[in-house]
Amino acid sequence: MGLPALEFSDCCLDSPHFRETLKSHEAELDKTNKFIKELIKDGKSLVSALKNLSSAKRKFADSLNEFKFQCIGDAETDDEMCIARSLQEFATVLRNLEDERIRMIENASEVLITPLEKFRKEQIGAAKEAKKKYDKETEKYCGILEKHLNLSSKKKESQLQEADSQVDLVRQHFYEVSLEYVFKVQEVQERKMFEFVEPLLAFLQGLFTFYHHGYELAKDFNDFKTQLTISIQNTRNRFEGTRSEVESLMKKMKENPLEHKTISPYTMEGYLYVQEKRHFGTSWVKHYCTYQRDSKQITMVPFDQKSGGKGGEDESVTLKSCTRRKTDSIEKRFCFDVEAVDRPGVITMQALSEEDRRLWMEAMDGREPVYNSNKDSQSEGTAQLDSIGFSIIRKCIHAVETRGINEQGLYRIVGVNSRVQKLLSILMDPKTASETETDICAEWEIKTITSALKTYLRMLPGPLMMYQFQRSFIKAAKLENQESRVSEIHSLVHRLPEKNRQMLQLLMNHLANVANNHKQNLMTVANLGVVFGPTLLRPQEETVAAIMDIKFQNIVIEILIENHEKIFNTVPDAPLTNAQLHLSRKKSSDSKPPSCSERPLTLFHTVQSTEKQEQRNSLIDSSLESVVSSNAYSVLNSSSSLQPNMNSSDPDLDVLKPTRPNSLTPFRKAKALYACKAEHDSELSFTAGTVFDNVHPSQEPGWLEGTLNGKTGLIPENYVEFL
Repeated sequence: MGLPALEFSDCCLDSPHFRETLKSHEAELDKTNKFIKELIKDGKSLVSALKNLSSAKRKFADSLNEFKFQCIGDAETDDEMCIARSLQEFATVLRNLEDERIRMIENASEVLITPLEKFRKEQIGAAKEAKKKYDKETEKYCGILEKHLNLSSKKKESQLQEADSQVDLVRQHFYEVSLEYVFKVQEVQERKMFEFVEPLLAFLQGLFTFYHHGYELAKDFNDFKTQLTISIQNTRNRFEGTRSEVESLMKKMKENPLEHKTISPYTMEGYLYVQEKRHFGTSWVKHYCTYQRDSKQITMVPFDQKSGGKGGEDESVTLKSCTRRKTDSIEKRFCFDVEAVDRPGVITMQALSEEDRRLWMEAMDGREPVYNSNKDSQSEGTAQLDSIGFSIIRKCIHAVETRGINEQGLYRIVGVNSRVQKLLSILMDPKTASETETDICAEWEIKTITSALKTYLRMLPGPLMMYQFQRSFIKAAKLENQESRVSEIHSLVHRLPEKNRQMLQLLMNHLANVANNHKQNLMTVANLGVVFGPTLLRPQEETVAAIMDIKFQNIVIEILIENHEKIFNTVPDAPLTNAQLHLSRKKSSDSKPPSCSERPLTLFHTVQSTEKQEQRNSLIDSSLESVVSSNAYSVLNSSSSLQPNMNSSDPDLDVLKPTRPNSLTPFRKAKALYACKAEHDSELSFTAGTVFDNVHPSQEPGWLEGTLNGKTGLIPENYVEFL
């Protein structure tokens, strides 16, 4: 039930019912007043809390913005760059949201607190003042009325008339005050219906505007959120694969640490205790020492592993001699003496074990350095890129594309190893392999066939994309933009031997077909990259850094699949030939020599358009294929079809004449045309003009093998001329 109406006519009667009704209205006003007072207090608390929340969120956003991810390796994948950028994106969204919140908070005081305070002060406060006046007039009227009624009738008539006039005047004033009070009470009761609720509505509208702004931010953020979700999933998948690889390497290192030592630029390095003479006697100080055999430089860095800090300045000396200390000549075990050219006296060192001392002694006394050759973890069977190998791959691809292209997890789900080996033994049997028209029987499961294909590729003597190009492919995948990556990989693919490139093209065409059916088989380009990256582009040296680069191997495969038509069906920009490179160096002595990583590895390369030139290109291609098939370069000189052309007097063919020795004189002297710094221990470092002995063709395409200062190693073919 609502409040009863206050009638103006009741003000004159001032009946008990009127008074009860008036009290109910007054009680409602008091209740409203207290509620508004509490509401203003709660509103201020809310505004304060929102300010604190906004401040906390801004601080949180600042923390996100300041943090920078540091990834392992010298470059990041697109997924890693997206994840690294995500914290700054989060911070931007939060800051934008908090800017809108601050606007809402500032508006809250104007649209909520101020109107409520004004209503309470001007309307309810005015009603209270009217009540005080009404109560005062009531008391005055009642007092005068009682006094008037107590007047004696014996008073003079004039006095009685005066008293009556005074009472009538007071009654009239009381009646007017009563009417005004009732009017004010009813006015406040009516006003609160809109002046009290309207500010609350405006405040809620501000809240809705804030939340709508958050909704719009969420819509704008949705594209990045989707991209980030995919990047996170891809990174998680790579992590799972990388983690197993790292864990496997760790277990191998535990079982046999010496088999997996990193190939170091130093002949020998490790911790040694060096005897130092002090005023109070001698002490043994732990140093991390390195020795470079070519320069005979020994570097000693005092270092305490427990504190993790250096204990002094580095010292480098030039080795003169090294002598093992006899056990009976010193109290310490595993000691040897070193004499230096540029330091007087003898330096006594203590190795960590007898084996460690033996290694240091062998390194320093001029013997061959001890390196743990990196063995390929894959089987080195009879798998080759020959007609049998191509037949096996084609049969596997045909079987997959005709009856298993839509199988879920294609190439990811592995077959039973015994079945895979049995299928491979059948396919690699020369009798079976010669039957080129025979397909793989339907009894073999698709997962067995796909596993056989991958296993055969791993059984090759080296990865299909070759060890010598592995770093170049990884470097290409680390380039900043996609166009540069595709262009560099395009060029590298055409530097591969012909058969490697043909096999790679065959495989990429097939994987593109697999990826086109990813809605059925769930094998996207990214998933295929994860499966084939470590197989086609495995590193020669198994290290943690190499495992961290697996993600870039995967990217290379993704680019090959997505751009297979362009990469394999078009010719990239041609690199300089040997003769062009030699002429450009003679024209400008200031030109910068190419680094070893940039040196041309193809035997010959010309781009010509005439019929005569096309014949020459065909001749060169056939000779290149012969070079890849054999293990020596003599075919270039001994081939009956090639020899007349190589001796032709056509001046255009001069750039194609090889400078290597013929098969009758395989060992000759050669002089370096340019300087080169070795990137691997198997290579030789040299300067322009250096003369090599016993130079002859190497097993590696594009390389020669020679001797320099008693050391035998690889030399880039295009960097030398024979004497």
